[in-house]
Amino acid sequence: MNGIKDTRIVFMGTPDFAVPVLRMLVEEGYHIIQVVTQPDRPKGRKRELTPPPVKVAAQELGLPVYQPEKVRIPEEMQPIIDLNPDLIITAAFGQILPKALLDVPAYGCINVHASLLPKYRGGAPIHQSIIDGEEATGVTIMYMVEALDAGDMIAQSSIPITQEDHVGTMFEKLSVVGADLLKETLPALLRGEIQAVTQDAGQVTFAPNIKREQEILDWNRTAVQLYNQVRGMHPWPVAFTLWNGQPMKVWWAEPLSDEKTDQAPGTVVALQKEGIVVATGDGCLKLTDLQPSGKKRLTAEQLINGRQIHVGDRLGE
Repeated sequence: MNGIKDTRIVFMGTPDFAVPVLRMLVEEGYHIIQVVTQPDRPKGRKRELTPPPVKVAAQELGLPVYQPEKVRIPEEMQPIIDLNPDLIITAAFGQILPKALLDVPAYGCINVHASLLPKYRGGAPIHQSIIDGEEATGVTIMYMVEALDAGDMIAQSSIPITQEDHVGTMFEKLSVVGADLLKETLPALLRGEIQAVTQDAGQVTFAPNIKREQEILDWNRTAVQLYNQVRGMHPWPVAFTLWNGQPMKVWWAEPLSDEKTDQAPGTVVALQKEGIVVATGDGCLKLTDLQPSGKKRLTAEQLINGRQIHVGDRLGE
């Protein structure tokens, strides 16, 4: 091997978050021998087969792409093993790598994970950190083991979560943080200069993929908690409430923590040009961007002008 840039790397990633990491590796001159990503999936109302963002980027960069359905299946794993990579780098790949694959690269397998480990192990760390009202998050690069996001930590970088941030903005910010952190860290790792740190088991928390029941707004919670839930699910999967017995997506809202009311939580207490004010367990939440079941996305003003919602209406039932 003539130098660290000759290291034979397999890159594994799927969503937009992973694209800046892949582009950085190519721009820095690293030798990517294979990009592994998830299969194309049906998307949108027409269910058109759509390639993952990493596949699109890899093809633009002229890199070979492999799309196994399940990398744990021996026959789907074997083509990667046969490449005999020196290093495997993953970023939001979406599958846990089996030991047979983890044991192949001489430099091991490393993962670019969007949380400050050991907090928020799992598939939805950005969503959960916002839902929980965290004021900061970040990226951790760690060695991979068979357990979920449990390997020794190589490097870490943190950034603030502002009150206006949501999943979309934090994905964009953290994808850049991840690419920059890996750029800084990889040369030292390949020179054998990294002292990895074991995660503190007592500080571990988990952020599994968001389930449908987590998307529904519980009006008994505080205005701030509900606001964090809305922005922690924007722009996907999108929080919702029931209205006239049907789901209504709440794309955006604003907390009115100081606005008190004696109305029951979930009651529409005011209709304002810029929002529908709803009572919560503490304070009120102003709904500004909504989508009733089976209809297009509407501003609160459009919904009010259509005389579709009234003061006294109850949401959540």
